[in-house]
Amino acid sequence: MRMKGADILCACLAREGVDLVFGYPGGAILPTYDALEASGIRHILARHEQGAAHMADGYSRASGRTGVVIATSGPGATNLVTGLATAMMDSVPLVAITGQVASPLLGSDAFQEVDVTGVTLPITKHNFLVREPEGIAPALREAFALANAGRPGPVLVDITKDAQTREAVFDWEGAEPRRHTRHLPPPVPEADLARALALISASRRPLILAGHGVTLSGAHRALLAFAEKAGAPVAATLLGLDAFPPGHPLYVGFMGMHGSPWTNQAIQEADLLLAFGMRFDDRVTGDLKAFAPYARKIHVEVDPTEVGKNVAVDVALLGDLREVLERLAPAVPALDSGAWLDRIAELRAAHDAPAWPPDPQGEGLSPTAVLRELSAQAPGAIWVTDVGQHQMWEAQVVPHGRPRTLLTSGGLGTMGFALPAAIGAKLACPEAEVWVVAGDGGTQMNVQELMTLTQEGLELNVAVLNNSYLGMVRQFQTHFYGDRRASVDLLAPDFGLLARAYGLKAASARTLDEAREAIREARAGGGATLIEFVISPEAGVYPMVPPGAGISATIHTPPPTEAPCSGSL
Repeated sequence: MRMKGADILCACLAREGVDLVFGYPGGAILPTYDALEASGIRHILARHEQGAAHMADGYSRASGRTGVVIATSGPGATNLVTGLATAMMDSVPLVAITGQVASPLLGSDAFQEVDVTGVTLPITKHNFLVREPEGIAPALREAFALANAGRPGPVLVDITKDAQTREAVFDWEGAEPRRHTRHLPPPVPEADLARALALISASRRPLILAGHGVTLSGAHRALLAFAEKAGAPVAATLLGLDAFPPGHPLYVGFMGMHGSPWTNQAIQEADLLLAFGMRFDDRVTGDLKAFAPYARKIHVEVDPTEVGKNVAVDVALLGDLREVLERLAPAVPALDSGAWLDRIAELRAAHDAPAWPPDPQGEGLSPTAVLRELSAQAPGAIWVTDVGQHQMWEAQVVPHGRPRTLLTSGGLGTMGFALPAAIGAKLACPEAEVWVVAGDGGTQMNVQELMTLTQEGLELNVAVLNNSYLGMVRQFQTHFYGDRRASVDLLAPDFGLLARAYGLKAASARTLDEAREAIREARAGGGATLIEFVISPEAGVYPMVPPGAGISATIHTPPPTEAPCSGSL
């Protein structure tokens, strides 16, 4: 059957199970938008292409499905770059479809022409330039396969305008992808599993490091079964905080730069680290020379380029994490780790864990008190956090009992991520309660997407922790730049007026009682609400490991010049 390229594109999306896309139209992609209108696929009109990319990202993180974002050529395509890089760093499967100038104009510096495949080469798993309508189906099928094969990530398909308007035979079966099969790792050899089991059996102080790969491989149950069978405690990276039940007796806590001090100390005292779906990034390890000096290391990883990149390992198991854990669990022995668990409990008790972290210093509403109250009122919510101090406060105090309930930009640290990503998450999980947690700085980076939220009639809530600063930058300046505060005083708008202008309800809280009431009213329904929590400008997020230091070199308190916040829980 002969079809226009744009119709082939929409037919491919439908065959891939896509019923929702995010984007922003423009000249070079208009043929596709014309076909999209008649396709039955729902389109969410963002207010900026970066917002659209983050929406597709949040949709994918919340649902496990492939997010799809569409943009035009030139500035439309380049505006996707931050969103693609965010997804690449955090292994989120996206397919980005961009329009391109007509084939005869390529290389002529035509209006809105940009070599987007060249621009995005380092921040996508692969990209395609399609000049013929016959190439659309093969490229799209390959793109979806590649986005989900092995370590997931974004793939971009750039399609010239004439390829969208010309006709070709739509051959779905003939476009079956092949290249992606080379990205699927073979089963882990039995000999490698045996080497891992030998190290595990000999261990007396094992510690599992659970990362984002647990979620990506759907390995939550397998991880729980393995940990319980072995009696091995579990620590979590930022993106692994929803990988293991936080109330489980084997759960140790959050690790890394702003992790719990007992968790970091346990890493330093362990004799075996089992790295499951994490990549030993610098925010976890600190100074590599000082990291886990007594530990042998087993790394289960689907991406071979991550093995040995930062930390040398004793055994590498290259494969799907869930499959590896399901094969290891029946054979793993119950370890004699009672003394080790007692030692971790001793470390935890030394830091008064039930009250940890201590409320930040400074006058005003305590941000951790706000987050504890929000968590108490909305225990099953999906939390979508932006980047900054609030991101780390949330990681420290909010338990995540189910997979895919903490969405945040971990690797790239993208301010402005949370609001659009939460829109994508709410569209993926319409029955779920979704909360944005953002600072006053990050909120303003993609604040225009409040209008998208209103236009789509979405009922989600936005918590803005307003300290009138770029708080994390100020904290670094306080500790490492002689308290010279350069360009961090942030004049914010009236968030209540701004929210109402975008069609949301609004509230503001300066005390814990006001915070409780504002949260209750927002959760009562009747539309989306933005709540401004006016927190202490001087509040810091502690503990904190200085950049480049070992993870035991912890700063526990700010300089001793500030009074405690009010509203402790």
